Amino acid sequence: MIRADFRLFAALALSLCLHGLPVLPEMLAATRRPPPAPPIQATLRTLPPPTAAPSPPLLLPEPPPRHSEPPKPHRQPTPAPAGPKTWTQVVREQLKKLDAAGQFYPPEAIARGLEGEALVLLIIDESGQVVATRLEQGSGHPILDDAALRAARSLKSLPADAPRQTVLPVRFRLK
Repeated sequence: MIRADFRLFAALALSLCLHGLPVLPEMLAATRRPPPAPPIQATLRTLPPPTAAPSPPLLLPEPPPRHSEPPKPHRQPTPAPAGPKTWTQVVREQLKKLDAAGQFYPPEAIARGLEGEALVLLIIDESGQVVATRLEQGSGHPILDDAALRAARSLKSLPADAPRQTVLPVRFRLK
């Protein structure tokens, strides 16, 4: 009986060894791991802060002369030239020009009474040109979404204060 138990034990051990041979190279390879890769290092480049243009000196009006002269006719002051426009003002003006030319609101959408707001991501280069657009959130109407993308792509010569990436809400409202 002992001999039968020994044979059974030997057969079991031999079977385990034979079944384990295909897995043995993988187990040996797992123990020899390659050294870990060095961690990735990244640095953030910061843009220099925009330099503010020096404000013009404050000029006080000259006091009137003391001697008696006939009063001069009063002239209307000429309005001072407006300061530089912000990029949002330029975008509004350009979109209003498109609307005035009938190229903003699609006539089919007007006929169907469609309204909505699409959010468009703008990528702007250093020269103020729109180089890429992407629809971030649709208006619910593909025709309005396409019109919003066309309008965003038509923007030209944005001022230097325009961000390099921004989400522009484009609203379509019927009057």
